[in-house]
Amino acid sequence: MIGEHVTDVIENTRMHLIVQAGKSETADLQFLRGNLLVANRMPIIENNEIIGAIGIIVFRDLADWKSMNSHINELLTNPIFKEEWKSTEGVKYSINNLIGNSRKIEELKTRIKRVAMGDISVLIRGESGTGKEIIAHSIHQLSGRSEKTFVKVNCGSIPEHLIESELFGYEEGAFTGAKKGGKIGKFQLADGGTIFLDEIGDMPLHMQVKLLRVLQEKEYEAVGSLYPKKINVRVIAATNRPLEKLIEQKQFREDLFYRINAVQLFTPPLRDRTEDIPLLLEYLLKRSTAKIGKRVTSIHPEVLSLIEQYDWPGNIRELENVIDAGVHFSSNEEIRMTDIPEYLKNYKLKTQEKNLKEILEETEKKIIENALKRFNFDKNRAAEALGIGNSTLYDKIKKHQISGQYS
Repeated sequence: MIGEHVTDVIENTRMHLIVQAGKSETADLQFLRGNLLVANRMPIIENNEIIGAIGIIVFRDLADWKSMNSHINELLTNPIFKEEWKSTEGVKYSINNLIGNSRKIEELKTRIKRVAMGDISVLIRGESGTGKEIIAHSIHQLSGRSEKTFVKVNCGSIPEHLIESELFGYEEGAFTGAKKGGKIGKFQLADGGTIFLDEIGDMPLHMQVKLLRVLQEKEYEAVGSLYPKKINVRVIAATNRPLEKLIEQKQFREDLFYRINAVQLFTPPLRDRTEDIPLLLEYLLKRSTAKIGKRVTSIHPEVLSLIEQYDWPGNIRELENVIDAGVHFSSNEEIRMTDIPEYLKNYKLKTQEKNLKEILEETEKKIIENALKRFNFDKNRAAEALGIGNSTLYDKIKKHQISGQYS
């Protein structure tokens, strides 16, 4: 390469321009060998004379840059940097709000970080109260769209006759009572950023068609508009409903399901990660005392034992409500049995009244249900993991009346 001009050696180089101008270029994009890379270039100066130039590749390709960007965004959500970090409009949570160190939560956090780097659509699935909204916020914050707007839409809370104008807006005079100048919709508000469609399983069929067009064509039409408008938005959806069954019942479009289902993230129920309960209690107790303004520093061992035994059908949201009630009704610095909701006290009484056979049967049923869930309802694998035969497993499913997806 010695003696050759730099433009004949390095593809799309600007090194010769650096020598001519004598000015540095920082974080400039360069197309090299089929990849866009990020490079810094600067002149070499000796005795006030430019004698050459040096170029440094900062990121070998844009995937490297996106990975670093995601990592930095995660660090900025850490409470240590909270004063230095300005929250993005519409975002309330970060990945640090996913409390727990169980294997399931660590795996979920890893997947969130990987998914966040791209623009791919994400479907978050899980029971009510497991933290699906926290995941949506986290994906946005760790993405390249983090400085743009995050817009949340609850598809189940908007009346069916208003949902189109809420999502896509309307033009002036589109209908009787329309505001002068029209109104922009949620998608336009989220342009350049992220829109989170919560409870997407409740979206009416006629709106599912329009949403599919947005995802496919990257454009939408406001109510009363004659022309479509281009849109650049990332869609994250969430549901606690069985979309596959809704498809069978013709209540959810199959083509839309495959559009939003590019990547699935599952939020585990609290009963499947009980090892996270101590950390959750510590976090929720601190937050509750700060919110209510009372000094409560501990939870009585009897209450702790009950919390660990209970199934938590409402998951973390239910646990949070119990802690809030306990803090509110506590008469000293400890939450005791007298401070918790009545239904939990009744649960404890019912548990104490059960005989050994009932307790064993309930435990067996829970173990079988958890095994079936762990292996996506594959009975052969579940039976193998439980160390029982297939016929035995079928008998126990029938005995315990385990229905739904288990059948």
